[in-house]
Amino acid sequence: MDIARCLATVDLLCSRDFPREHGGTDAGQGGPGYLVAALETSDDFWDDDGTRREETEDQYEADRDGLRERLTDRWGPPHHISLARTLERSMDGEDIPRPWAWLSQHVPDVHLWRHPGSARWVALGVSQWDRELPFELLALVTEIDPP
Repeated sequence: MDIARCLATVDLLCSRDFPREHGGTDAGQGGPGYLVAALETSDDFWDDDGTRREETEDQYEADRDGLRERLTDRWGPPHHISLARTLERSMDGEDIPRPWAWLSQHVPDVHLWRHPGSARWVALGVSQWDRELPFELLALVTEIDPP
């Protein structure tokens, strides 16, 4: 992982205006009140016996933790929040605002900071949509409070 590039992407997300419509941006995805970027994406696991997947998962969690340490040096300790209950509420039909409903479908938990001097939240999490699909280290910047 190129930690300097990841930090630069987080800084870019923190300084950008949010898009007016949902869709792609040059940094990732976004919409009213949020931006999200994949800081790192692994290969897929279609022909893996499970060994490479476990190693990759461990590596992505270590990369997230390394980036968390650098952001903690800047902004102080993060909140560590499970998104399991948010996912349950969303699946039960509760109207959970974007980006939190989407994020809870892909990331089990996040490390979350309030960006100093702004009303924005910054979240880091490791996503994998399915066992065969790639891992992603995601950064989210939003002005929408966590549910």
